Amino acid sequence: MEDHDLVGIGIGPSNLSLAALAEPIRGISARFLDAKPEFSWHSGMMVPDAELQVSYLKDLVTTVDPTSRFSFLNYLAESGRLFRALVANRDTCSRQEFEHYYWWAAGQLPSLRWKQQVTEVRLRGDRLEVRTDQARRTTTSLVLGSGRVPALPAFAEPLRGPRVLHSADLMHVRPRTRGKDVLVVGGGQSGAEVVNHLLATDTELPDRLTWISSRPGFQPLDDSPFTNEWFAPPYVDHFHSLPQRRRAELLRHQRLASDGITESLLEAIYRRLYQLDFVAGAPVRHRLLSSRRVLALDPDGDRLVATVHDQDHDRQEAHAADIVVLCTGYRRQLPTYLAPLSDRLSGEDGEPEVRRDYSLRWDGPAGVGIYVQNFAEPTHGVADPNLSLAAWRSAQILNSVTGRKVYRLDHVTTTAAWDHDPAPADHSPTTGSS
Repeated sequence: MEDHDLVGIGIGPSNLSLAALAEPIRGISARFLDAKPEFSWHSGMMVPDAELQVSYLKDLVTTVDPTSRFSFLNYLAESGRLFRALVANRDTCSRQEFEHYYWWAAGQLPSLRWKQQVTEVRLRGDRLEVRTDQARRTTTSLVLGSGRVPALPAFAEPLRGPRVLHSADLMHVRPRTRGKDVLVVGGGQSGAEVVNHLLATDTELPDRLTWISSRPGFQPLDDSPFTNEWFAPPYVDHFHSLPQRRRAELLRHQRLASDGITESLLEAIYRRLYQLDFVAGAPVRHRLLSSRRVLALDPDGDRLVATVHDQDHDRQEAHAADIVVLCTGYRRQLPTYLAPLSDRLSGEDGEPEVRRDYSLRWDGPAGVGIYVQNFAEPTHGVADPNLSLAAWRSAQILNSVTGRKVYRLDHVTTTAAWDHDPAPADHSPTTGSS
């Protein structure tokens, strides 16, 4: 039996950030467990040329500790490509390169353990016992980083396979789309990346491509400066203080800040369709349909038929396809290994309540904490599933676990004022007396 101060379950970017920030802290014993044999990041959607949607400075550590050896810039420097990368990646970088950075960081962290399938977490006295198929560990602080799960509509679940797949499975299944009729459902970034991938290679083009969005159009990511302040720590404080009803309303209004389509990708798809229609001599029959919602999906011999509601005209349509890719997002779900604790975690509405420090409210012993990564969007805001606050959130958790300010987090400012402040801070430069 191993005893630790902190055990993290799941090693994605969030818990990798936590491990990197915990590594230099003296006197804390931490272990991070994952069932995978090695680090991987959305491998099913790692399509070629996909770009990072946030600044590469929003890496594992930089926003709270820019001196850390686990920064993306240090990775570039150590791999001998810093100057070339600064020219090539002026605005962003590819997701593939960022995954390589994650691999590099993971290879330097001795607290990570792979091929460790967590089967159960139980309360044993004043500690939590984490059981895997290989060992048992106890801790007073558990951090859940198992991630969200793909959200498929109920009507699609029984059909899931090589012909009906979630976008998260695209590069695993690699459906044979050449000469086929393909239906892509979802007008967000994932849907656009799937469409762009399907159109990318002349030799693998589908015969017909139908792209359906429930939104009024194929809308761009809201990447404006003041919107980006929703992804700053002061806004998290403000958002968390609001009533639940207001938070839910705000999230509906803010959706395009996190799941709109990057302008560069929209331009690339538009240019590609223009080229296929008028220049390349290899047209793809295509229909881009907005204000549509898929209601049902049924097999019809070796074909599939989607029943679609046209929201503009309030009527139903039928769309036949050989392959359907559902880009329908992800949902929060407590992992099954928490089943022994489930009755101690439910809040008033049946959902776990997440405190400001990312710990779950529960009726366990004082001093035993269960923290969540990428699980708190309803309480902490639109930035929670995003990479923007990963390092800051990990630092919040570490400060809470250690009971001290290991990382300074109280000096972040924004241009917008979220709460009434009768005396705005003076940011004018300090000058000497004459």
